[in-house]
Amino acid sequence: MATAAASDLESKAKAAFVDDDFELAAELYTQAIEASPATAELYADRAQAHIKLGNYTEAVADANKAIELDPSMHKAYLRKGAACIRLEEYQTAKAALELGYSFASGDSRFTRLMKECDERIAEELSEVPVKKAEDGAAAPSVASFVEEKDDAANMDNTRPMVEVKPKYRHDYYNSATEVVLTIFAKGVPAENVVVDFGEQMLSVSIEVPGEEPYHFQPRLFSKIIPEKSRYQVLSTKVEIRLAKAEQITWTSLDYDKKPKAVPQKIIPPVLLIALFLSAESAQRPSYPSSKSKKDWDKLEAEVKKEEKEEKLEGDAALNKFFRDIYSDADEDMRRAMMKSFVESNGTVLSTNWKDVGSKKVEGSPPDGMELKKWEY
Repeated sequence: MATAAASDLESKAKAAFVDDDFELAAELYTQAIEASPATAELYADRAQAHIKLGNYTEAVADANKAIELDPSMHKAYLRKGAACIRLEEYQTAKAALELGYSFASGDSRFTRLMKECDERIAEELSEVPVKKAEDGAAAPSVASFVEEKDDAANMDNTRPMVEVKPKYRHDYYNSATEVVLTIFAKGVPAENVVVDFGEQMLSVSIEVPGEEPYHFQPRLFSKIIPEKSRYQVLSTKVEIRLAKAEQITWTSLDYDKKPKAVPQKIIPPVLLIALFLSAESAQRPSYPSSKSKKDWDKLEAEVKKEEKEEKLEGDAALNKFFRDIYSDADEDMRRAMMKSFVESNGTVLSTNWKDVGSKKVEGSPPDGMELKKWEY
């Protein structure tokens, strides 16, 4: 009975898709998936509906599920490639398209999309510009290659989505080379967790029989190195380590919340300690005898004034700030700074020796972050 119901829902979903009601089609495909053992066909078709709605991360997740159920389904790879192109995940898209093409040799949709990936990748590497359409003709869109039928629907036809409270809470923190994401899913078997990494995309699926599935597919704040990223399913959580392609501070996980200003590079605690030590080792210059005609004290004062008035930005400004604090501090202040900084793993910097001298300084990470010890 469940199979018949699922078949009926699938037929209605296909009809809704033909009528360009992609939101209804996606909902009906979801109901069909829940009504009976899901098939690769259902996930691949729902992925196409998501593409039409502009839900590209959801489309990638569905395409991945379809590939998992049927590794030889060429249209699942086509869906994944098309969605990844829209997410500007050109390397990931190309890999999916090349694999799909091996199951559908001669399908021109694959070759044309792979060509687009090559051009976009070349553009990113500043090797060659993307080819423009000749004779003023508009460049073909991804939609024209992906569609099984010939229609004029626009893939950018996005529609507002209702925000739903996630099933599992998640949190993250930065290190110099990684972003560590924790999903607090307790007691979930490892075989029910699927994590996929893209250039700037993460897909997490947790599907436990008898429970509502959990999907988390953000477009990431910045690019990562997929082959160096990893995850581990523990008894109380899923820990995901995203290897940063660029050592900058992520102010959020989501690209949509990325600030316009370029984030500053992270300065590891060991580097800041080195700055302190370099300031400490700087000796006051030895002056020539009093017979010299130069006023060395006046010259030193002028140099210090120039350094103080010098306007620096980014790392240079931060480095100078710490050096100035340390070089102007007395012995107790320096001891307090070193002790508080080292014991707190770089999260506390105190100049009050009376306050920190007789106790261990505990770490104090920013709100929403978890304290982890540095490993060198």
